[in-house]
Amino acid sequence: MLGWALTFLVIALIAGVLGFGGIAGAAAGIAKIIFFIFIVLLVISLIAGAMRGKSPKM
Repeated sequence: MLGWALTFLVIALIAGVLGFGGIAGAAAGIAKIIFFIFIVLLVISLIAGAMRGKSPKM
């Protein structure tokens, strides 16, 4: 999911450089939403793992 957020961020940066403001804004918004969903799922996963008593595998 983090890969998708980075992909949309790159699309937004390229569109911004080329002057496509609407596309850049939309892609940046999508990247922000996907990034926050990733953070929420990461925190939930860490809490669930901590409650089960297992350390995360690295």
